[in-house]
Amino acid sequence: MLHLAVLHSRKLCVYSVSGTLGNVEHGNQYQIKLMYEHNLQRTACNMTYGSFGGVKGRDLICIQSMDGMLMVFEQESYAFGRFLPGSLLPGPLAYSSRTDSFITVSSCQQVESYKYQVLAFATDADKRQETEQQKLGSGKRLVVDWTLNIGEQALDICIVSFNQSASSVFVLGERNFFCLKDNGQIRFMKKLDCSPSCFLPYCSVSEGTINTLIGNHNHMLHIYQDVTLKWATQLPHIPVAVRVGCLHDLKGVIVTLSDDGHLQCSYLGTDPSFFQAPKVESRELHYEELDIELKELQKIIKDVNKSQGIWPMTEREDDLKVSAMVSPKFDSVSQAADVEVGTDLVPSVTVKVTLQNRLALQKAKLSVYVQPPLVLTCDQFTFEFMAPEMSRTVAFSVYLKGSYTPSELEGNAVVSYSRPSDINPDGIPRVIQCKFRLPLKLICLPGQPSKTASHKLTIDTNKSPVSLLSLFPGFANQSEDDQVNVMGFRFLGGSRVTLLASKTSQRYRIQSEQFEDLWLITNELIIRLQEYFEKQGIKDFACSFSGSMPLQEYFELIDHHFELRINGEKLEELLSERAVQFRAIQRRLLTRFKDKTPAPLQHLDTLLDGTYKQVIALADAVEENQDSLFQSFTRLKSATHLVILLIGLWQKLSTDQIAILEAAFLPLQQDTQELGWEETVDAAISHLLKTCLSKSSKEQALNLSSQLNIPKDTSRLKKHITLLCDRLAKGGRLCLSTDAAAPQTMVMPVGGCTTIPESDLEERSIEQDSTELFTNHKHLIVETPLPEVSPLQGVSE
Repeated sequence: MLHLAVLHSRKLCVYSVSGTLGNVEHGNQYQIKLMYEHNLQRTACNMTYGSFGGVKGRDLICIQSMDGMLMVFEQESYAFGRFLPGSLLPGPLAYSSRTDSFITVSSCQQVESYKYQVLAFATDADKRQETEQQKLGSGKRLVVDWTLNIGEQALDICIVSFNQSASSVFVLGERNFFCLKDNGQIRFMKKLDCSPSCFLPYCSVSEGTINTLIGNHNHMLHIYQDVTLKWATQLPHIPVAVRVGCLHDLKGVIVTLSDDGHLQCSYLGTDPSFFQAPKVESRELHYEELDIELKELQKIIKDVNKSQGIWPMTEREDDLKVSAMVSPKFDSVSQAADVEVGTDLVPSVTVKVTLQNRLALQKAKLSVYVQPPLVLTCDQFTFEFMAPEMSRTVAFSVYLKGSYTPSELEGNAVVSYSRPSDINPDGIPRVIQCKFRLPLKLICLPGQPSKTASHKLTIDTNKSPVSLLSLFPGFANQSEDDQVNVMGFRFLGGSRVTLLASKTSQRYRIQSEQFEDLWLITNELIIRLQEYFEKQGIKDFACSFSGSMPLQEYFELIDHHFELRINGEKLEELLSERAVQFRAIQRRLLTRFKDKTPAPLQHLDTLLDGTYKQVIALADAVEENQDSLFQSFTRLKSATHLVILLIGLWQKLSTDQIAILEAAFLPLQQDTQELGWEETVDAAISHLLKTCLSKSSKEQALNLSSQLNIPKDTSRLKKHITLLCDRLAKGGRLCLSTDAAAPQTMVMPVGGCTTIPESDLEERSIEQDSTELFTNHKHLIVETPLPEVSPLQGVSE
C-alpha cells in the first residue's frame, strides 16, 4: 500500500494515503491518516529507506542524527542504533539495494560505504565506550566497507540502477560531479562551472549512458549525458530540488522547487518546426515607379500629420484645464526674502493657478517655472486625488531676487498626470501647460528719462503714434495734454531705459546704456501697441525695423560670456591641480606621523596650510565665476531675444520662421562647461546655412557644422551669424521641410550685395565685408556695387 513517511527534527511520522473519486470537476480527492509515529531522542538530519538485509515485502527506515548516529526502524518498532566512527557532521545518506549497504559522505570529505550486516552485528550505540576486547578485535567493531576521498563536501547522493547488471553511485559535490561503481571506483567525474544546488540522474535514450539534471545558483538547469553538456535552460528561481514526472499524457515534465516554496512545472523545449516558406516569384523592379509611389506615400503622411497631428483627434479631450491669473496689484506684504537687489523695496505679485478636471485623476503634479533671477515662493504642488468635475486652486508669489534683469517675463505652469484607458488601467502619462505673463512693474520702476545713451533702436509702425501714457499708465503722472512722448524706466538692478515717441512720424525710439536692457522695454512696447490697436478694432497694425542690425554689440556679449567659460575651465584645472597636491602632502605627512623613528617635517605642515588656503581661494573663485557666468548667460539670452525680434521685424518673418530662429539661437535653458551655448548655436546655424539657406549644391557639400565641444574662439560663430543675416537679406527663407535643402533662387536687392562665400577661403573675407554690410540703414545695400566673383577667380587674383 502507499504510505508517506515525514521526518521532523524530533519525530518520524508515517501516514497512509487514500484516494476517492471526485464527483465534481475539481477531480479526485486524497486524504492522509497518521498510522504511527516515533519520538526521537536525538535531533534528526536525514533518512533513507529500503528492504534492509534482503527482507521481503516491506521497507525499513534508517534515520541519521545530527551527531552521526544511524537509527533503524522496522515499522512500529525501533530496531537498533549505531554511531559512525569519527563522525563530526552528518552528510547525505543513501541506501544501495544491490550491495545492501549505506553510502554517506563524512566530514573527512570521503565517500564511505557501510554494509547493513556489519551495522546490525556491531556494538550497540548505548555501549559506545570501547573495551580492550573490542580493540583486540571481537568481530563487533563497525568497520567501513570502502572509502573514496573526493576532497570536498557533498550536497547529495543518488544511487541509480537502470539495468540488472550494474548500478551507479552519483555524488554531487560543491565543485564536481562524480559517478562511482558499486565498489567505490570512479566511473567518471565532471568539473562544474557554477555552484550547484540540486541534481537528479535519470535514464538516457542512448544505451550505456545516464542523463543528469543539475541546477545551480545562477538560475540555470543543465542536462548532462555522462560528462557531455546537452542542454541548458534558464529558470526564474534557484532550484533546491528537482524531479521528472508524467502529468496526464505529458511525459518528461521537470518539477523544480525554490527555497521559498515556489513549485514550477516546466517542459523542456518544443518540437522543431520543419515549415519552410515557399520562394516568391522574382519580378523586375522599376525604380522610377517606386520613386513616384514613395513620394505619393510621403505626401499622404505629411498631409495627415499637418491636419491631425501626432495624436488622433478622438484622444484630444478636455480631461484637465489649467488656467493662470496674475493679480493686478502687488502683495500688501511683500514675500521677497534674501533679495540681492540693493536699497529698493522689492515687490511681489500673487499668481493663482486653477485646475479643472473632467475625469478622476490621481497624483497630478504641478510645476511652475519662471526665468531667473525671478523666484517663486513655491514651485511644486502635488494633488493626490482629484474627484471628477472638481476645481483646485493654488497660489504663490513671484519676486525678483538678483540684481540683474530676467530674459523674459513669461512664466510656465506644467501639469503632469495619467489618464487611465481600457488598454492601460495604470494610465497614459499626459502633460498640459499654461503660460502666464508677469507685469513689467514687478522688476521696473518709473525713472528719469535720459536724452543721451550708448545704444538706440528705432521701431517703425504703420499707424499714428500713441501717447505713452495710455500704453504705460503706471509709469507716468497724468499731464494736462495727455500726450506724453518721453518716458523713463529704472530696473530694480539699477540700469535705466528711455522710451521716446515721435510727435510727427510713426516711430518709437528705445535707448539705454546697456544693449541687453533694450529687450524687455522693446518687447513690452510692441505687445502693448498690438493690444491697444486690437481694442480699437484695427487689424492691419504692423511694426517694422529698418535700421542697421546691432551685431557688433551682440558679439561683445558673446565674447564676454565665452571669456567667462574659458576662465571657468582654467580655474577648475588649477583647483584640480591644487587638490592633487593637497592629497600628496597629506600622504607624506601621514607617513611621517606613522614612522616609529620620528623625522623632521621639513616644512610640510607649512606647505599643507598654504595649499589648503589656495584650494579654498580657488573654490571661491570658481563659485564666483559660475555666478558671473550665469548672469552673463541671462544677459546673452536677453540680447538674443532682441536680435531675433529685430530680424523678424526687418525681414517680416512669419511665426514659424521666428520659431526656427528661436530654436537655433536659444537651444539651452542653462549652459554648462560640457555643453555650452556657443558650440550648440554654431552647429544649429551651420545646419541652416547648409540646408534651407544654402546658395548652391557646392555649399551643401561643405562641412560647416562643428563638434559639440568648446571652441577655441568665437570668430567662427560670429562669421556664421553674419552670413545668416546676409542670406536672409538676399531673400533666403527659413524652412524645415524636406525640400528646403534644394538650392533657392536668391532675390538680389537693387544696388548689389557682397558675395556669399562658397568655400572656407572666401569665408575669410566676411570680417572685412561685414563692416560695410551693416552701415546702410535700409536694406543692407552697400553703396559701391561689387561684381559676382567665382571662387577660382578670387584665388587667382
